[in-house]
Amino acid sequence: MVSEAPPFGYANETQKSSAYMQGLGHLFLYGERKPVSKKECLEALLVVVLLKNAKHGTDWEGGYFPLTLHFSEDYPSKPPKCKFPPGFFHPNVYPSGTVCLSILNEDSTDWEGGYFPLTLHFSEDYPSKPPKCKFPPGFFHPNVYPSGTVCLSILNEDSGWRPAITVKQILVGIQDLLDQPNPADPAQTDGYHLFIQDPVEYKRRVRQQAKQYPPLV
Repeated sequence: MVSEAPPFGYANETQKSSAYMQGLGHLFLYGERKPVSKKECLEALLVVVLLKNAKHGTDWEGGYFPLTLHFSEDYPSKPPKCKFPPGFFHPNVYPSGTVCLSILNEDSTDWEGGYFPLTLHFSEDYPSKPPKCKFPPGFFHPNVYPSGTVCLSILNEDSGWRPAITVKQILVGIQDLLDQPNPADPAQTDGYHLFIQDPVEYKRRVRQQAKQYPPLV
């Protein structure tokens, strides 16, 4: 009896994962981007994010994880947005569900070059209550109040906050929020209206603000 040929021509998942990991290392080297097809992107995600940890006998075994890939009109010039459900637990997945993977990084964002001061105040009730996270007053962003306080679901003590949320998760969540504002929960009028009604001016304001916060050294 002839055995079924392995998928993609690899003898096993370990060989497949190793081959893709080596290949990905050459795709994005020193900022040089080579075209990555939708098929290659999906396969790389499955290998790096899932298959690497989903071998038989691991805690990931048996799970079927829903993954959404959104390809914009700018694809393939810009990478697709790849997301698991919000709150998906993995070191390389943001709280929003967005996958953090090198081949999905754009060359730059409008926030590039800015070093934005962020203050975290932990009360005596922490971790029962979330810390207060603040940028400087007047910081331009749809989800930052005029006082500078960050409006983020996981910092809401009445709904999204959990004592198990780490400082790293908070910082990653805020970093994710900068480039992916949540228009459903605005905190300032100016930033919200420009983000919705005038994207070109919004991007200009973001780049202008980045220049106001240069590197400290």
